[in-house]
Amino acid sequence: MSTPRVAWAHTTVDSCDAERAATFWGRLLDLEPIEREDGWYVLGPTAAGGPMLYFQPVSEPKTGKARVHIDLWVDDLPAAIRLVEELGGHLTGDTHDVRSGTLAVMADPDGTEFCLITFLH
Repeated sequence: MSTPRVAWAHTTVDSCDAERAATFWGRLLDLEPIEREDGWYVLGPTAAGGPMLYFQPVSEPKTGKARVHIDLWVDDLPAAIRLVEELGGHLTGDTHDVRSGTLAVMADPDGTEFCLITFLH
């Protein structure tokens, strides 16, 4: 029995407003959202050869804590927090030191959590 090859293709984010979510993430990551004919939006790849972000329209709002989230490296945490807030997201109030630097738990306009993490130089 052979071992299958597995590679990360994309991450799908559910959103009540997929266009708004894709626009938020596109501006944050400096990528242009692509609208599909089925109402989904696509960003990426987010890095050369890397994964893509898909935004799936759903009718129900987010409830509860997500079990999976996106982490983003940043070189200036206060500036990155301001950018997220200017784009319609917000700091959840949870910021703390971690092995790699400082981490800030954020949420996009739909309430989808993600983390901004500084890296040690």
